[in-house]
Amino acid sequence: METVAKVVPRIKRECSRYRLRVGRSAINRLGVFAVESIPGNRKVIEYAGGRLSWGNTLSLLKELWRCERSTNIYLARLNRHWIINGAAEGNGSQFINHCCDPNLGVRRIRGRLLFFSRRNIRAGEELTSDYRFRKHAPKIPCHCGSPKCRGTINLK
Repeated sequence: METVAKVVPRIKRECSRYRLRVGRSAINRLGVFAVESIPGNRKVIEYAGGRLSWGNTLSLLKELWRCERSTNIYLARLNRHWIINGAAEGNGSQFINHCCDPNLGVRRIRGRLLFFSRRNIRAGEELTSDYRFRKHAPKIPCHCGSPKCRGTINLK
């Protein structure tokens, strides 16, 4: 009997000046963790992946729903024209989970989506970002466990 080894996703080393790793998360499946301490207000990693127009994004989502594939979707809005698909050519940052009280903030700078530390982050701590889904979008439950948890990934 053949055994198939699962490939553990990795953070591409050249994508961050800090050592990061992907591991099991108490929030949702996999998460990104700091291997070393990260000072506050520092660029940690860029959200990378293939760029899609809104039209191409809708086509991709329709195809996934039509085929009823149980695949994870890693999409981040760059601006009103472009979406970044972390599942295509991502660097591992697509595994950063949502938290209602995150330790990372997002900045859109010159066509790039960058994660910056909002405070000092301890070694071993999971990196999190507030996904800020629109309040009128379908509600998605939050499992961040923060005392400030909204109960949903959507804004109130």
